[in-house]
Amino acid sequence: MCGIAGIFGHREASNLVYLMLYALQHRGQESAGIASANSSRDHLFSHRGMGLVSDVFNEEKIRRLNGDLAIGHTRYSTTGDSSEKNMQPILGENFKGPIAIAHNGNLVNALELRRELENEGALFQSSSDSEVILHLIARSKEDKLVKRVMEALGRVKGAFSLLVMTNKSLIAARDPYGIRPLALGELDGSYVIASETCAFDLVGASYEREVEPGEVLYLQEDDARSYELGQKAQPAHCVFELIYFARPDSVVFGRNVYRFRKRLGAVLGEQDRQKADAVFPVPDSSNVAWLGYHEARPEIPVELGIIRNHYVGRTFIEPKEAIRHFGVKVKLNGVGSVVRNKEVIPIDDSIVRSTTGRKIVDMLFGLGAKGVHFRSTCPKIVDCCYFGIDIPEKNDLVANKYSDEAAICQQLHATTLKYQTLEGLKRAVGDTAEDYCYACLGGDYPMEIPGVLRNNGKYL
Repeated sequence: MCGIAGIFGHREASNLVYLMLYALQHRGQESAGIASANSSRDHLFSHRGMGLVSDVFNEEKIRRLNGDLAIGHTRYSTTGDSSEKNMQPILGENFKGPIAIAHNGNLVNALELRRELENEGALFQSSSDSEVILHLIARSKEDKLVKRVMEALGRVKGAFSLLVMTNKSLIAARDPYGIRPLALGELDGSYVIASETCAFDLVGASYEREVEPGEVLYLQEDDARSYELGQKAQPAHCVFELIYFARPDSVVFGRNVYRFRKRLGAVLGEQDRQKADAVFPVPDSSNVAWLGYHEARPEIPVELGIIRNHYVGRTFIEPKEAIRHFGVKVKLNGVGSVVRNKEVIPIDDSIVRSTTGRKIVDMLFGLGAKGVHFRSTCPKIVDCCYFGIDIPEKNDLVANKYSDEAAICQQLHATTLKYQTLEGLKRAVGDTAEDYCYACLGGDYPMEIPGVLRNNGKYL
């Protein structure tokens, strides 16, 4: 998950990266950090901290981050625990000079490489897989930075959208499969890079193009060059970015996320014949898909049957006395006047463990709903993601435990249940459907994952 942002050649580099991290806050809420550089200095400036962007930075801290190039990171941990030692950007220094990296994605061979590097005497400061990349760059014998980065990336396997910064240059790179997004923009003649284009909108930058799968973009003063890693692969963009993770006002993988989610809801609605008195989204991730579902089923009245509290942080103190459905009601609360004595269809983006879905269903019944017909815009999630989306262990996935939809419906306590089909999802994606990864939905992984079974039962 995680969000990364960078800018090269702007006098307000750190301030602009700070603003872009605000736009990327949905990609990670555990920690935030910015590293900056000034080409006239031989060291980097940095500030990192645990918590939201607004918790970590203030005007004084931004002012201390001098320079005309900067990179930033918001973290959601999928490899390495949530702690100060794993905050990014990660900084290092050797005889070749200072360097900082910000990484979004997961490396599937990180443990193997880490053991090799430790046997050679490397000392790691974190448990994050991202630090492996830093050590590989530092140990490269190539004379130019871009070549050292390319050599390092040639050894790692998995998903990476990456920013590498020195005091004079900025490099953006993406894995050959293009699993995680990375976009290139322009602002006042400066290069801007971010995980999603919504970050460009906030600072007034224009979206130019994606950093291509397998591309290494090298930026330095009066020079911008593009290199290829040389590892040709069939693109395998993460379809979950479009279904849920990316902001709907972003362009991701060259696609308008809003239009995709609306189409996804329409495809689900076209397949559904359930009669109901009201249809509404489980906010906020299903708000756009709900509009598409309504367009396909205009005979069902639209309502807002669930209201979200936007002021809830990641943690809260529960009361000593038990409150029914407290865990979900602190964030989501049903509207009794909308659901009472009605057959209702709540639209959710996906069903993972079924825990939250069951609490929502129970809450709606508790408000007097006659029937709750739960709908998911995502197909059944039956396997783990090894590339950076926080999907739990396979045994925790309700669709892996129960292959029968009726049994999953029973776990949800719902009246009926309907998932988007994999075929329907691919229809919503359209002509480029073969360029996406569906591994967590029952497809094959795009690369070998050590110790993981293929669908045919053989280990990779």
